[in-house]
Parts: sequence; C-alpha cells; structure tokens
Amino acid sequence: MSGTQLTVRRLAAGYHGFRVIQGLDLDVTPGVTVVLGPNGAGKTTLLKALAGLLPRTGDAVLDGAALPSADATACVRRGLALVAEGRQLFPQMTVTENLELGGWLIPARLRAERLARAFDDFPRLKERATQLAGTMSGGEQQMVAVARALMSGPRLLMLDEPSLGLAPRMVDELLAIVRRIADQGVTVLMVEQNVRKALQAADRGYVLERGRVVASGEAQALLHSDAVRQAYLGAA
Repeated sequence: MSGTQLTVRRLAAGYHGFRVIQGLDLDVTPGVTVVLGPNGAGKTTLLKALAGLLPRTGDAVLDGAALPSADATACVRRGLALVAEGRQLFPQMTVTENLELGGWLIPARLRAERLARAFDDFPRLKERATQLAGTMSGGEQQMVAVARALMSGPRLLMLDEPSLGLAPRMVDELLAIVRRIADQGVTVLMVEQNVRKALQAADRGYVLERGRVVASGEAQALLHSDAVRQAYLGAA
C-alpha cells in the first residue's frame, strides 16, 4: 500500500531533564498503528515529541524528510496533525469556528473547501454547525477535534486517547471513523487505553513500557498474544 510513512529511530524525549522515552524505534506505515501501554509508559510523550511540542533527540522522518524538533507549526506544515487528549476545543465557539481554526495555515478558499468536506464526512457536525462546542456530548466533541485536525490536510494524523470517557457505542463509532480516515489515505498513529477495541480497529501495534518498545507486530497477532492478553485483557 502506498502512502505516508513515518520512521522513528533512537528517539528520546522527556520533561525538565527527565527522559521518559529512551532510544525508541517505530515504523508507522499506511493504515492504523496503535501504541499501547500502562500509564506512564511514555505514549503521550511520544506523540508530543513527534508533533513538535517537546524537544527530542533521535531521528523522525516523514516520507523521507526529517521532522523538526520542538517546532509544532513546522510539523503541521509538513503534514502532521495531533488530536490531543481531552480534545481541547474552544467551548465558547461554534462547531464551525472550531473547525476553521484547524485550517489557520491555509488560504481562505481552501479552508472553505475543507470545511465543506468535513461536514460531508461528519454529517452530525453539519447538523450542529452553529452549536457551541462546549454544549456538545463528549463523543460529539471528539468528532469536532478529529475534524478540526483534518482541516490542515494532514498526511499523518495522531490521536491521543480518542476514546477516553466515551460510552461504548460512541467508542465503536469513533474507531470506525478512524478506520475510514485511514482507508481514505491518511496514515493514523493512535495512542489508546481500550486495548481490545484499538487492536481490532488497527493494522499494527506497539506496546510501550517505561519508554521502551516491549512488543510489536500485526494488530491481530498482538490481540491473540498471550503476553498482551495477560497484561492488558485480563486473561488468566
């Protein structure tokens, strides 16, 4: 399958001199790649470092071009978008206004075209175009956050805990949207606590513990791996 690829080698990153991730290697290929692991494993740190929100060392190469370190705007221009944990919408702004902010780096005409496409892809948001984002359900807010990220026209979409706090039916709907985005040609890298559903939706997976990769492979193989089942799925 052709499409966007991210190659990460020897990545290290952390906070205030403390390294959370040390020497991490990762290959993100077209489709959906999920990163799993316990709290504190370094999953969010990984996404923030790739998105230019944290300084890092090591190599991160997107389609043959190196991603800059600690420059979020440059990373967006290169084709990377991050939906942070907690959605981080502007609650007193409408759905339309939140989406338009996702296209702040592109010309107004292209922004209007992408807004129209977002409403085609997310009919529920079109129905609520003038509603204040802060008055929507958690699932609807997450849809706004994903649609807003897509406004920048990313080649690589990163999602941090997209199902957090959502009802099971909404989790299924959201992961179906993620799958559709990937099938339309946007490579997806997702951090997710819902191990079983994430692996069911993904193509590949990585398991992190203490900032290092301890398992990786095809999602279905990880789903049926004894080690993953015992650690994360409650198998006896």
